[in-house]
Amino acid sequence: MAGKLDGKVALVSGSGRGIGRQIALKLASEGARVVVNDLDDGPANETLAEIKALGSEAVACNGDVTKEGFAERFVQAGIDTWGGLDIIVNNAGYTWDNVIQKMTDEQWYAILDVHLTAPFRIMRAASRFIREAARREQEDGREVFRKVVNISSTSGVFGNAGQANYSTAKAGIQGLTRAMAKEWGRYKVNVNAVAFGLIMTRLTEAPAHGGSTIDISGREIPVGVRPEVLQTAEKLIPLGRGGRPEEAAGSVYLFCIPESNYVTGQTLVVSGGRP
Repeated sequence: MAGKLDGKVALVSGSGRGIGRQIALKLASEGARVVVNDLDDGPANETLAEIKALGSEAVACNGDVTKEGFAERFVQAGIDTWGGLDIIVNNAGYTWDNVIQKMTDEQWYAILDVHLTAPFRIMRAASRFIREAARREQEDGREVFRKVVNISSTSGVFGNAGQANYSTAKAGIQGLTRAMAKEWGRYKVNVNAVAFGLIMTRLTEAPAHGGSTIDISGREIPVGVRPEVLQTAEKLIPLGRGGRPEEAAGSVYLFCIPESNYVTGQTLVVSGGRP
């Protein structure tokens, strides 16, 4: 049985773990060929193996999405491998929280770079291919839709204390989404965003004894949410619990299929009903 995304080429940043991995697997399960990305080779290779076990194709383009030249390398990986580019999911990111009086310039810019500047650069790097492909398709009398899904957060929609950097970046990605929906509409590119609430990943799970950290380019960033805070948060969710990564991936998938060809410039809040 044919998948809804057969033959499509998808780039998914930050797809070695968590939500990103589930997005890559969901797209691959529907026939997409996926360019996987992670900071580390190990998690990316695990995602590649899972995709290939589904009978789909995938390659890795690993590295830091904020580094100069990464965006061009990422886009070119899909073009060089399969000759096309149909779906971009800007998912890579992390949190580095603090109240504003304790937040450093480094914290501020690091979070804006990964959540806002990196997606901008990836779309900019893809623009030449998209323009040229759309021109050829128009000359041939064909209407071919491409998809961009930018990952936002309810912190960007409603704000969140202790996350001035993250809330700002995630609000900014919504602005970028709306601008690019208008700019790329003539090329038949749907540009949408998904704003997640509480999704249970390593960034939100209760920290181990002594605290949990992740390594981001040599920085040890504290992650995790205290159990009592998680319990309170889940009580405020009408569906009664945090979301699973595969459920988060499903919402991104909705913006990648042909049924969403007339939907663009929108932000879908995926929060289990919590405003």
